[in-house]
Amino acid sequence: MSDAAIELRGISKAFGPVQANKDISIRVMPGTIHGIIGENGAGKSTLMSILYGFYKADAGEIFINGEQTTIPDSQAAIRAGIGMVFQHFKLVRNFSVVENIILGAEDGALLQPSITKARKSLKQLAEEYELNVDPDALIEDLSVGHRQRVEILKALYREADILILDEPTGVLTPAEADQLFRILERLKAEGKTIILITHKLREIMHITDTVSVMRRGEMTATVKTAETNPQELAELMVGRKVLLNVDKAPAQPGAPVLEVEGLSVHDGDGVQRLKGVSLNVRAGEILGIAGVAGNGQTELLEVLGGMMRGTGNVRLNGDEIDLTGKYSDGQSRRARGISHVPEERQDEGLILEFAAWENVAFGYHHDPDYQRNAMFMNNAAIRAETAAKMERFDVRPPITNLAARNFSGGNQQKIVLAREIERNPDLLLVGQPTRGVDIGAIEFIHKRIVELRDAGKAILLVSVELDEIMSLSDRIAVMFDGQIMGERLPGETDEKELGLLMAGITGDAA
Repeated sequence: MSDAAIELRGISKAFGPVQANKDISIRVMPGTIHGIIGENGAGKSTLMSILYGFYKADAGEIFINGEQTTIPDSQAAIRAGIGMVFQHFKLVRNFSVVENIILGAEDGALLQPSITKARKSLKQLAEEYELNVDPDALIEDLSVGHRQRVEILKALYREADILILDEPTGVLTPAEADQLFRILERLKAEGKTIILITHKLREIMHITDTVSVMRRGEMTATVKTAETNPQELAELMVGRKVLLNVDKAPAQPGAPVLEVEGLSVHDGDGVQRLKGVSLNVRAGEILGIAGVAGNGQTELLEVLGGMMRGTGNVRLNGDEIDLTGKYSDGQSRRARGISHVPEERQDEGLILEFAAWENVAFGYHHDPDYQRNAMFMNNAAIRAETAAKMERFDVRPPITNLAARNFSGGNQQKIVLAREIERNPDLLLVGQPTRGVDIGAIEFIHKRIVELRDAGKAILLVSVELDEIMSLSDRIAVMFDGQIMGERLPGETDEKELGLLMAGITGDAA
């Protein structure tokens, strides 16, 4: 057999009582795109973090291009020709692109020679791999797709021949994802070896040559992508048959729960983000909001959830909601029956340093069931309820005292969803419910949202995943540049029409 670009033999890793990796062996051939899939918490990111030197394996061996290699830290991984693009980017937001590129790879005490060298290299890499980014732009001013390009450029600048991408399309629009795949094909054609960690089976089938499946810390199968199909991969991932499409009865909508008329919002810089938005969501239905990220969907959720001020008229069950009161008014929204699952779970849904049981109480800490008396909270009651929620939502590991940052992204999402859905709200605001979530968890989350709808609740769903919008929504509203471009019924439209509306193209122009 020819030498593999990467070979892992018998890799094991435990974090206390949690066995993240169990005797894993895998071979990745040079010049291929090798997918790794598995449920959240299956150990995919841990395995790649061992390869990149973030963690040290408890047992096992690593071979790079046929030679046994010790990787005690990320610098050793970089020297071995390995680069990694993390799900949550490792960039300094107030640094420029070129400053981030050279960070940690400076040629000496004087930065100018390194910057000059990096500029020349960036120009060459941009031409070679279609990775065009303004070298002087600040990271905080770039779109998510361009930030990801910077991460890839960082790895290529360090002369990586092996590139690991962890959930690379979790925060990308469909167009940005297509552009990423073109870049990966170009890298592959140049002889680079790519490992792609993703939960999206369509991406696996589209871009990879080989796919390995992990379940509960073990490697269960490695197959040629051309010789498998999404249903088989889903079953290998979760150990059972999985429903890949949302199974729901037709909606039985009732009276309007949420009524929005002429809603406008300006951000902190005075830029108008919502421009006279009008919509309604009725009891027992899901209204999906489609659109390219950055067209006002975030502001819509935040003003309705009490995180931003706005002007216009908003009514919940016929009663007016004050949009101009205290800047942070989420408490009163919750008291009136609005639950909010924010788009960014790590920034807005959780405090990562706090334990799971503490995160479950956030926003609801004044609940009488959580109070021991006027001065103290009943922590034992909160822990017990958290344990029950973790069981019902299949959060892994089911450890109430574990800090939120130590759960995988999908299990972090389940904690937020459990906290908000189980409050039995009249209106659920939910942003990107399955971002970075595996196929089994997606099926579970979709079922819970549909169950809430069938219980007569109103749901406002924001997602950049058109598949999710099409399959989960009862009605679809498309946003562009802070405005509603039109409404459609899922059975009477398609992705092409929605895509045109998302680009601001309507009527005769389409």
